[in-house]
Amino acid sequence: MKQRYKYRIYPTPPQVHNLAKLFGCCRVVWNDSLALCNSSEKLPSNGDLQKTFITQAKKSEEREWLAEVSNIPLQQSIADLGVAWKNYFDSFKGKRKGRKVSRPKFKKRNSRQSARFRIGGFSIKHGKIYLTKIVLIKVV
Repeated sequence: MKQRYKYRIYPTPPQVHNLAKLFGCCRVVWNDSLALCNSSEKLPSNGDLQKTFITQAKKSEEREWLAEVSNIPLQQSIADLGVAWKNYFDSFKGKRKGRKVSRPKFKKRNSRQSARFRIGGFSIKHGKIYLTKIVLIKVV
């Protein structure tokens, strides 16, 4: 069973900075993974993408700032990319009902930003939500 929670949050200025950093990291991981998928003949697995663009990227000097955010939304970003490709191919082959789905697109800095946390990446305590590496945020 899947559950979804929808909250309005009121972050402090340092938390706004941390959330912006998280959104940017998710966007970079998505775009890097999508670029590799577009250039390769065979679609790489989610595990290979995670090794390349999360684990190994954190160790490089160019992308060491990925270690400053939780890895759960980064992994979820790659999983979402895998679902987007699956939906595209199923739609292309006619296995998916409804309108045709276009290829996954690159995420832009100034469009809607999001990050998804799985179980273990967040918890709700005393009217506040705890996000890993961001701390407690006031919610309504």
